[in-house]
Amino acid sequence: MIALFIFYCHIVGFTFGFTKEYQKEGLTAGFLNLGFLILIFSVGWSISSFALRYLMDEKGFGLLLNRDAFSLVLLTIGESIFYFYYFRDDTNKRTVQQSHK
Repeated sequence: MIALFIFYCHIVGFTFGFTKEYQKEGLTAGFLNLGFLILIFSVGWSISSFALRYLMDEKGFGLLLNRDAFSLVLLTIGESIFYFYYFRDDTNKRTVQQSHK
């Protein structure tokens, strides 16, 4: 159940990333951003499940939070931090850079 919820969150996130880039740069940039997000998800899930294979057994912490679900939780936490900085508006950066000139 946890894995299904995380997949739904990723679908919403992929839609958000595509829409934000589509509105800012156009259709091609939206699809490139979507491809980037899918690449980050697939590689990140592979790495987190590989690392957890050596740290915990397949049962994990119970029926709902087995090793695969726990690797998705770790992936989602890491992606959340990365996407926070990736999708952040650069208006604060521009005003700080302009005030120093």
